[in-house]
Amino acid sequence: MKIDLFSDTNFGPTSAMRKAMYRAEVGNEVAGEDPTVNLLIERVCHLLGKEAGVFMPSGTMSNGVAYRVWCDRAGDRIFFDQYAHAANLVSGLPAGLVSATPIGIECDKGIFSVRQLELAIGKLKGYNIPRERVVSIEQTTNLGGGAVWPVSSLCVIHQVAQKHGMAVHMDGARLFNAVVSSTISAQEFCRYTDSVWVDFSKGLGAPMGAVLCGSKDFIDKAWYYKFQQGGTMHQVGILAAGCLYALDNNIERLADDHENAKLLAMSLAGHSHIEINPEDIETNIVIFQLYGTSRTAYQLVNALIKKGIRLLALNDKKVRAIVHQGITQNNIYTVSSAIQRFLDKHS
Repeated sequence: MKIDLFSDTNFGPTSAMRKAMYRAEVGNEVAGEDPTVNLLIERVCHLLGKEAGVFMPSGTMSNGVAYRVWCDRAGDRIFFDQYAHAANLVSGLPAGLVSATPIGIECDKGIFSVRQLELAIGKLKGYNIPRERVVSIEQTTNLGGGAVWPVSSLCVIHQVAQKHGMAVHMDGARLFNAVVSSTISAQEFCRYTDSVWVDFSKGLGAPMGAVLCGSKDFIDKAWYYKFQQGGTMHQVGILAAGCLYALDNNIERLADDHENAKLLAMSLAGHSHIEINPEDIETNIVIFQLYGTSRTAYQLVNALIKKGIRLLALNDKKVRAIVHQGITQNNIYTVSSAIQRFLDKHS
């Protein structure tokens, strides 16, 4: 692909990051003896305002481990927005790995209200009703179009969770996008969470790696499931060094991705067969809808692939593009023109 907007994971480490990884000091991560991993964990815990952390191969494993810590009885309920990545796009993880019951909440842009959460929890109690155990927040919302959960919403959701004896877990795959977009600190976003992880393989450009954070008691339990899921590693400071490089060099530049996402939305907004509001674009994810045309999103995406451009068709009429550091303004204009030419030709 010449221009890959399928995901912000589709951009490899830069030569500078590779050099940092090559020079990394390493040790046995399982024994807590990898100095680069330990430094990364310390840095992330400070950024998020959490007591302890553990290095993970991926965000998916971070979610699985966290849910297993919080859900200690089969059937326990986890509440998500209805299109949350962790509930829908990870091989049935909540049910298959955690033995939990995922409950999807219908909401706008992946951000649900206190009332919507309370309605999903319900008032039925009994031996046959699974316990409510976790509220899972996605920051930013993936299929919600990169929307940022406001701190005020996180605060009141946490209050409801506490009332029901639930934990609030944040899937922070794009937490730093929220930080850059809002100018609110990561610590403030995480204030109302009981567990949270951040990812380094999305817009920050590392090849892999995440850090899961919470209380010391939570992390002690998380280590058990990390072992069980094959997540313990040796001499892994090489990967942690890439994550440290990303922390130091690739957070502020996320603003460029946000500007290019907004540019894509603005360039598409005037087309008669595209429905999108540029004002909805908060971070690096653009979702637009086709209307008034017989052509489908799948046909559009397949036609673009032949031109070396990759996007994702979410359904028959909806398309997603995710901007990252490998995308330039000229790329945005090229993609926009290709989309509009296809629709003009086939309408």
